[in-house]
Amino acid sequence: MKKILAGLVLAGGSLFAGPHIAVGVGIGVPVAPAYVAPAPVVVAPPMPGPGYAWVDGYYGFVGGHRIWHPGYWRAPVVRGRFERGFRR
Repeated sequence: MKKILAGLVLAGGSLFAGPHIAVGVGIGVPVAPAYVAPAPVVVAPPMPGPGYAWVDGYYGFVGGHRIWHPGYWRAPVVRGRFERGFRR
C-alpha cells in the first residue's frame, strides 16, 4: 500500500512539472550602474578682486574615469571696443 501511495504522489507531482526551456538574445550596450559621488565640500578662497565670478567645481571624464575638477575664480569679462560686430 505504501508503494502505491508513493507512486501516486510522484505521479501527481509530475503533472504540474513541465519542461522549462528559455532562449534569450540581448542586443545593446552594457550600461554601468549610475553612481554619483557627492561633491567634496569646498570653501572658496577670498575673491581676488572686484567683478570676479566663482565657477563651481564639477565631475568630468578624463581617460574614462570620473575626476573632480575644483572650482575657480573667473576674471571679469571686459567689454572690448567691439559692438554689434563693428569696430569703433
